[in-house]
Amino acid sequence: MAYNLLPCDREQSYLMPPSLKEWLSEGHLAWFIVDAVGEMDLTEFYAVYRNDGWGAAAYDPGMMVTVLLYALPGLRSSRRIARALERDVGFRVVAANQRPDFRTLCRFRTKHEKALERLFVEVLRLCSEAGLVKLGVVALDGTKVAANAALAANRSYEAIEKEVQGTLAENQEGGCRGEFPVWT
Repeated sequence: MAYNLLPCDREQSYLMPPSLKEWLSEGHLAWFIVDAVGEMDLTEFYAVYRNDGWGAAAYDPGMMVTVLLYALPGLRSSRRIARALERDVGFRVVAANQRPDFRTLCRFRTKHEKALERLFVEVLRLCSEAGLVKLGVVALDGTKVAANAALAANRSYEAIEKEVQGTLAENQEGGCRGEFPVWT
């Protein structure tokens, strides 16, 4: 009996290269961040690169900034971002299917640390224009809330060390040799 199944041929090449626009839906966060970075002033990032054609080609700073902004909600490690650039469709779209390694990401972040800080203000401005945030004063009233960690329960390093030394001394006197004390 013949099965009616779609073929699964992993060796099949694409007749036409796939478009990145087909990989994610229109409302995906990746497209929002790509559009937002397109609205930002990135001249400070481009200023440190040579424009005379000499030297090895560098990744586009606009793409690198977009990748770092897309990674903000949960990825801080350059190694994890590089892994996501290989495995996550959203990261592949943001990076235009390019894969800078973790060293390149780390160097870019270190090299442009001050510019990235200033870019955060630019992000807040864009969010304010889009109506996503409201800039204003945040005030706390100073109300004390009951908690489990009372000041009397907290101990200093010296107090813990004295307690451990006392417990060790008690265990050695009681004939406990080389065994760990039981904490109660």
